[in-house]
Amino acid sequence: MLNVPPQAFPAPSSQQRVAVGGRAKVPLKPGRSLMDWIRLTKSGKDLTGLKGRLIEVTEDELAKHNKKEDCWICIRGFVYNVTPYMEYHPGGEDELMKAAGADGTDLFDQVHRWVNYESMLKECLVGRMAVKPIAAPKGMLPEKKVLGASAKDLTPSYDWFQTDSLITIVIYTKQKDMNAELVIVDCQDKRLRGEIIVDNDSYLVELDLDHAVQEDLAVNIAEKVGKVEIILKKKDNIHWKMLGEPLESHSTFIKRTDRGLFYRKCKLISKTEVTHDTKLFCLMLPKSTHLRVPTGHHVYLKQIIAGTEVVKPYTPVLPFLSLDFKEPSCHDGIHIYLMIKIYSCGLFTQALDHLHIGDYISVSNPEGSFKKSQVQTSEDLFLLAAGTGFTPMVKLLNFALTEVSCLRTVKLIFFNKTEDDILWRNQLEQLALVDERFEVQFILSQPTKDWVGKQGKISSSLLSEFVKRSRKESKVLICICGPTPFTEQGVQYLKVLGYSQEEIHTFTA
Repeated sequence: MLNVPPQAFPAPSSQQRVAVGGRAKVPLKPGRSLMDWIRLTKSGKDLTGLKGRLIEVTEDELAKHNKKEDCWICIRGFVYNVTPYMEYHPGGEDELMKAAGADGTDLFDQVHRWVNYESMLKECLVGRMAVKPIAAPKGMLPEKKVLGASAKDLTPSYDWFQTDSLITIVIYTKQKDMNAELVIVDCQDKRLRGEIIVDNDSYLVELDLDHAVQEDLAVNIAEKVGKVEIILKKKDNIHWKMLGEPLESHSTFIKRTDRGLFYRKCKLISKTEVTHDTKLFCLMLPKSTHLRVPTGHHVYLKQIIAGTEVVKPYTPVLPFLSLDFKEPSCHDGIHIYLMIKIYSCGLFTQALDHLHIGDYISVSNPEGSFKKSQVQTSEDLFLLAAGTGFTPMVKLLNFALTEVSCLRTVKLIFFNKTEDDILWRNQLEQLALVDERFEVQFILSQPTKDWVGKQGKISSSLLSEFVKRSRKESKVLICICGPTPFTEQGVQYLKVLGYSQEEIHTFTA
């Protein structure tokens, strides 16, 4: 009997990250949108060609189905007939054909491993790959992996204690410089989940608590010694005999990329118009959540649309650019602000725009590789943004101007189609007036005849004009975010101009 993969996101083995290189979308034919695909999967049509049967697939059988008109692909041990999906794939048919008749897991993970393929392709499931037994040589025992003493010493641990009214879980991270951005805590119903980020690894405390607790929680962090306290208020002042029942991933210490994303429901508090097609969404975290999104990191929003789970990444911003060089008071760890462009034909953004105040949106843990130290060790900071690629630059800009004293130059080169598309133009121009280090340059590709500024698209000549070291040997960081072609071209032009890969950071999701 075959085990059908669960319709859950993320998949247990999903690494939840998007490839650094990103992926360009291709124009789809009319009637080939995501909504059209969802309608097709719900039409009752046989999309596998097997009339509802599930089979075990050998490598030889899989290899036979390697043509556009007959294409099977294996992802994490399960085989899908993606032939009917060819014309609906945003990355184009050629991308799918790279894994035709073969195992496409690695290719999938390189491009978009956060995508819920189980839900998208559930009606295309052919079956499971046949497992080939591997015989061990006679007299050989399976090799045991022994954790070294030094590695054991660095593994976090936890303890707990109680008073009449409180439960305190203490996590000893064994790391210096622990901070609030490295601690994520959620307590939903009686389920407690506390995740500690240690470099590229993740330590998890996950329990079904022995008794009910109140909604609000507190997190205290002793940064220098790396101790984290999670403080819960008991609902009833009774003595707990045990903290709770450990869940499957409790007390595990693994790579962050191997840890599945966790979602919590956040309430929509407000929607504010920024431009003619872009809005600032304000979401409120639950009282039982402690979460801080680091500068340059993104979260995933998850919505069920027509019965199918759809996920998209967005970079949180500040509610406004600070002109007094202080963090806005509403950047309080309770609210998350997202600047989202509403596309007229965009299934996901239209669904977001139709939400009412008080509705809920599922928001994931933060993801990303950007480190503040990249800015703190630089003298010149250049930000290249196109359209809503401006969003990662908002918190980065605020951090650079408020907390990094060694910077000589902070310059934003902002590419848009028209003047009406420029996000927070007035705020950026005011910021340039109050801080002599900051300069903003707007460049339009479809300007009106009244536009007196620069025009064109990203090019080597434009970058050579605006991206210049303040002195010959100054340390430079160049951050780029925008559509994939914009980002890829920008990196190529910068390398031609003599900037190294270490001096360039691309935001892709």
